[in-house]
Amino acid sequence: MTDRLPGFATLAVHAGAQPDPTTGARATPIYQTTSFVFNDSDHAASLFGLQSFGNIYTRITNPTTSVLEERVAALEGGTAAVATASGHAAQVVVFQQLLRPGDEFIASRKLYGGSINQFTHAFQSFGWNVVWADSDDIASFERAVTAKTKAIFIESIANPAGSITDIEAIAAVARKAGVPLIVDNTLASPYLIRPIEHGADIVIHSLTKFLGGHGNSLGGIIVDAGTFDWSKDGKYPMLSEPRPEYHGIKIQETFGNFAFAIACRVLGLRDLGPALSPFNAFMILTGIETLPLRMQRHCENAKAVAEWLAAHPGVASVNYSGLTDNRYHALARKYAPKGAGAVFTFSLKGGYEAGVSLVSKLKLFSHLANVGDTRSLVIHPASTTHSQLDDDAKTRSGAAPDVVRLSVGIEDKEDLIADLEQALSA
Repeated sequence: MTDRLPGFATLAVHAGAQPDPTTGARATPIYQTTSFVFNDSDHAASLFGLQSFGNIYTRITNPTTSVLEERVAALEGGTAAVATASGHAAQVVVFQQLLRPGDEFIASRKLYGGSINQFTHAFQSFGWNVVWADSDDIASFERAVTAKTKAIFIESIANPAGSITDIEAIAAVARKAGVPLIVDNTLASPYLIRPIEHGADIVIHSLTKFLGGHGNSLGGIIVDAGTFDWSKDGKYPMLSEPRPEYHGIKIQETFGNFAFAIACRVLGLRDLGPALSPFNAFMILTGIETLPLRMQRHCENAKAVAEWLAAHPGVASVNYSGLTDNRYHALARKYAPKGAGAVFTFSLKGGYEAGVSLVSKLKLFSHLANVGDTRSLVIHPASTTHSQLDDDAKTRSGAAPDVVRLSVGIEDKEDLIADLEQALSA
């Protein structure tokens, strides 16, 4: 061994994992069990009292899932991570630690349609209120801050538009307001963007997408940057005040720079229950091993497809930040120099009807509601993922009626272009 810090590709294969001590198995085993035997009564009591670390029940911890959590935390540069059953579950667990009824959080309008729906409607049942801001207008975040604001939420690369968010500028607003910045890094993956390096305090992912990468397993994850003081100003009592269910422990005081991850685990997973299955953890771990290779190919293909579409007479515009004339190109060069991602949108001159027609004529691109697969995917957001919004809201979120979203896979780019050509010609 040397003192050299492992590179990204090495961490993607090895972080968090060791050969199984009992069998010598090199791949991380699937610990398909509900619960774990205690050494004795004292050991059980210490685990339940948060006085020692270990496995109790798979809803809270599992050895397979722990490897996944350590690996993603290492790739993102965080102190700890907590895996959940889906990306949506990760968002619920995060906000449970931060918000009380009547509290507010600020979110960019450029978000995945499911997140817009969750924030606007589902969160209302908890008394959590979203205030919308425009990621293209940093001052809109400043104007949205009130005494009730407890967090700011953005996507590093916005879904569906593929636009790049100025993380550092919005992080400065969050610091001034004394609230954490939460960044959904799903579309970028830590291979392209590491939001913690730009001021994020919490990073979340839908593991279902690029990290898993193969469209076979649902999952989500929360990464604690270890950068926020949860005791300051008494804004976050879940972390700063004594917890009666744990004999008066103050989570921030006891666990320091991974306190938020602990809270998500012992207050979120324990009580809400959105645990990731060990089998899905194993599948996603296997996908992460090839993340650097896949992301390189995704980005190479996406750029080639975007350039071809930009020159097509039936295409009105292409919103891909990897194109030099794109309004987000400078931000892409700053935040994602290895590639602008593989998800982007384009507008057809035929409008809504042309978009609906195109997705039905593609043969190699699969028409479905997912991104980040090895296979190339297509959807018409206005009629599907963002259909609950009115036309103005669709346009503000990057899903105008004439927009088609592509998630470009790792096939031969010539075949992808040929499929688009035949569909556009038809």
